[in-house]
Amino acid sequence: MGLAKAVDLGWTAAQTAVVIVAVVALVGGDITASVTYGLNQRAARRDRRAEAFAEALAAIEDYAEMPYRVRRRRNNPEARHDLTEEVSKIQSQLAFHQALLQIESPDVGTAYNTLVRATKVQAGTQMKEAWQQPALTTDAAMNLGVRYPRDEIDAARATCITAMRRSLGDRGNAAVPPTANSDPPPPTHHGDE
Repeated sequence: MGLAKAVDLGWTAAQTAVVIVAVVALVGGDITASVTYGLNQRAARRDRRAEAFAEALAAIEDYAEMPYRVRRRRNNPEARHDLTEEVSKIQSQLAFHQALLQIESPDVGTAYNTLVRATKVQAGTQMKEAWQQPALTTDAAMNLGVRYPRDEIDAARATCITAMRRSLGDRGNAAVPPTANSDPPPPTHHGDE
């Protein structure tokens, strides 16, 4: 009855089509805007997480570098004080990142906690040994000529980065590249070459 009345009033199929097209365009625009907004928010969250992960790894590298800094210290009370203050700041950053990553992604947080422990054990022992060495007094001595091993740190770092990649949605199985300070990979042997 309503349709018949509309036809009697001069309402045409063309006018109905125009109304339908307008409604579809409005709804389509709203859907497109909502989808775009959602995708942008998702990308922003991923970027924020990736930045948090990178900063957390940087704190690990700062701690792992401390045995070298201690070994190359100046021989005065101010230098010792500055280095111990720096270690304290790094310890605080590590604790901050541990808490943040537990909130952001518990799986990543667990892997990062393991990395922190490995770093504190390996680099911490090296730092203790470095403090027991005499302060260097010549420019030539600054080239230590020996690297501190990082095998435990590197293994935990690789596991942590794999967890970080999964958290960011990366499903690839690419190997985790070493840092500039990582232990060199063991030589590979191919048969009896």
